[in-house]
Amino acid sequence: MNPSEFSKDNFLNGAVLCFDKPLRWTSFQLVNKVRWLIKQQYHLKKIKVGHAGTLDPLATGLVIICTGKATKTIPELMGQPKTYTGEITFGATRPSFDMETEIDAEFPINHLNEDRIKAKSQDFTGKIQQQPPIFSALKKDGKRLYEYARQGEAVDIPKREVEITRFDITAVDLPKVQFKVQCSKGTYIRSLAHDFGQALDSGAYLSALQRTAVGEFTLDQALNLEQFIEALD
Repeated sequence: MNPSEFSKDNFLNGAVLCFDKPLRWTSFQLVNKVRWLIKQQYHLKKIKVGHAGTLDPLATGLVIICTGKATKTIPELMGQPKTYTGEITFGATRPSFDMETEIDAEFPINHLNEDRIKAKSQDFTGKIQQQPPIFSALKKDGKRLYEYARQGEAVDIPKREVEITRFDITAVDLPKVQFKVQCSKGTYIRSLAHDFGQALDSGAYLSALQRTAVGEFTLDQALNLEQFIEALD
């Protein structure tokens, strides 16, 4: 939906909006903010607003938000393939597999080089078994996994099949490696970074992430919150 089409009726009848999520915001916070802004602007008591796929607080990039009757399309949108760009740091691991937690172990990287890293990345394409990180919002026995993690409780997390159609290493400046990934719904890029480090006889964690596409929707189409507020006004 283009800003020129913003109106009360269009939001109620159903709008699909592309947002560039700010760093450290949850997808839930973004939904709440957008809902509040629409309600304030058009003096609405209530309106359905939801997102079509969560994005971690430490990631930025494309989050699709649906309003009104368009919320019925959320399951279909969530099933679309995703594209990400980001950075993996080698030589250490973190319990959350990203920057949320402190380094818990260090590993050598002097055996790594660009050719070996690029060659190994191809082992992670196709359908693979992936274990979600313990610091995630997935539920087990009615409890979020990150709740177990923060309480120091061990929990068995079954692996699940995901599909990675593309895993390109775009730049290598060790210990940092830049990448681009195209993958299916349910893929954890944090887990990919962690497993990638293990496969290269080292350790690794995700140090930056941006979602650039969901199906045919791209980050180029996205508004930040300031632009959305300006368009509403």
